[in-house]
Amino acid sequence: MAHRPIPADTRGILSPREMMRHVDFVRSDPPEPLAGLAAFLWSVAWELPDGTTRRQDVLPHPAVNISIGNAPPAGDAPPEGPHQVRMVINGVSTGLTTRILRSSGWNLAIRTTTGGFGAWVDDVSAINDRVAAPSGLLGLDGPEVARRVAEAGLADGGQLLCEAMMAALESRPRRRIDLAREVAGVAAAAERCRTIVRVEHLASLAGVTVRTLQRAFLSYAGVPPMWVIRRYRLLDALEEARDGTAVDWAGLAQRLGYSDQAHLTRDFTRTIGESPAAYCARQQMPF
Repeated sequence: MAHRPIPADTRGILSPREMMRHVDFVRSDPPEPLAGLAAFLWSVAWELPDGTTRRQDVLPHPAVNISIGNAPPAGDAPPEGPHQVRMVINGVSTGLTTRILRSSGWNLAIRTTTGGFGAWVDDVSAINDRVAAPSGLLGLDGPEVARRVAEAGLADGGQLLCEAMMAALESRPRRRIDLAREVAGVAAAAERCRTIVRVEHLASLAGVTVRTLQRAFLSYAGVPPMWVIRRYRLLDALEEARDGTAVDWAGLAQRLGYSDQAHLTRDFTRTIGESPAAYCARQQMPF
């Protein structure tokens, strides 16, 4: 099967070159009212030959995904399906997530900014590593929204999903929404700037104490600021290795703020399940 175009930014997708042989992946910007709260909309669609499966691992961003589709539940051994189209809220995942794809299917989602979901709920950490129903968290009729999006299709369903999320914001305190955007802005600095390697750097940037920043991140992002920094550095390391080209791991460790290569290797291996060198070598294989 021919390769589909690989997006410029595939951070978090393990073996993206292989994934693009099997999955149509589209990403687009959110509407202006969700700026600072939603990072982007994304969709995947697949159609596999009968009797075949495709395993896709992802190291998620420190964010929440509001998802509609008939994708299988996460895990190594999901039921075979077919799966009902449903709307779910996927909290921040602290480890790898795995989907075993079979037959055909699709999924459409909004990925929030880091901190953005705090505009909709008061304690994002309460749904870490959980799948939650939209009715309890957002007051939305999940089955109805899912039905309308499924009828509209991937091309037009994103607008309907965004409209539902905007409607769910109408009853939320304006101050909470504004603070969510502020936390997201601070987190975005950690994402973009590799020289930010300590919580003190972020707190200084935000003009608050470390303790205040930590409380804000737990409430709005669901995870501590140091965890966010480390996750983004790991996402950067994965992206460096995505094409299988030689990587100066010692130099990369230094640029990412690790004390030495051994610390990067240990962090990478513990999270991804294989060493940086082994992962990089696997990207060179003729899939």
